[in-house]
Amino acid sequence: MTLPKINWSPLDTELANWRDEGRRIPIWWRDDDAIAATTPLDRLIGLSESYGLPLHLAVIPATAQPELAHRLSAASSVVPVVHGWAHRAHTPSTEKRAEFAASRPLPDRLMDAREGLTRLRQLLGGEEAVAPMFVPPWNRIGPDLAPGLADMGYRFLSTYGPRATESAAPGLITVNTHLDVIDWRGTRSLVPPEQLIAGLVAALKSRREGQTDTAEPLGLLTHHLVHDTPIWEFTERLIDRLMQGPVQSWRADAPQIKGNSA
Repeated sequence: MTLPKINWSPLDTELANWRDEGRRIPIWWRDDDAIAATTPLDRLIGLSESYGLPLHLAVIPATAQPELAHRLSAASSVVPVVHGWAHRAHTPSTEKRAEFAASRPLPDRLMDAREGLTRLRQLLGGEEAVAPMFVPPWNRIGPDLAPGLADMGYRFLSTYGPRATESAAPGLITVNTHLDVIDWRGTRSLVPPEQLIAGLVAALKSRREGQTDTAEPLGLLTHHLVHDTPIWEFTERLIDRLMQGPVQSWRADAPQIKGNSA
């Protein structure tokens, strides 16, 4: 199954508005649930390298395999980040799944977050090999964890949706994702393209008009292990479209510059 013809004109118009105003859009890309070197991961890295958009790969520390370290050592466009600890839900059946929800004892959550950073650094080659970003599984986290994350060396926290404030805690910057291409509650394939494009245009317009945080990089979220053909095709076409626009890519291991959307 391949994608039907897509109407990109609403996105093209919004990108033209940014260009006409002399503004640039900071964008970034996060992909979740990596544990091994796989064919889908190779394809993902290929897209990142082809289009020059850094790939923030959220790796599950408890189950990450040594072969992944070898694969990533040859992929300069990939920025490994910490995806919780074991991607295991600790919530009761009456609550949405989460590994780091506030209902779980704080010392246990702090221990897992620390172990996640330590294990990935050991696996991937040291402190410089892992960006200090914490990505909680299912994008859910108790707010009481944020100060502890900063204390143990994390500098970024990433979930989903527009951030309420730039700082989750002193020393910990929120950098969320905003466009998830997968229809998790329905087909588990691609969200209808017109819906994705409309949501992206609305997000860009609200930033351009100052209604939402213009400094937060706009985040694309993917999950390479469950992509089907429509998801792969749309993701590539979207990245191609964006990278031809007035954008600048953001990566967590680069020097941070405030106000880079103007």
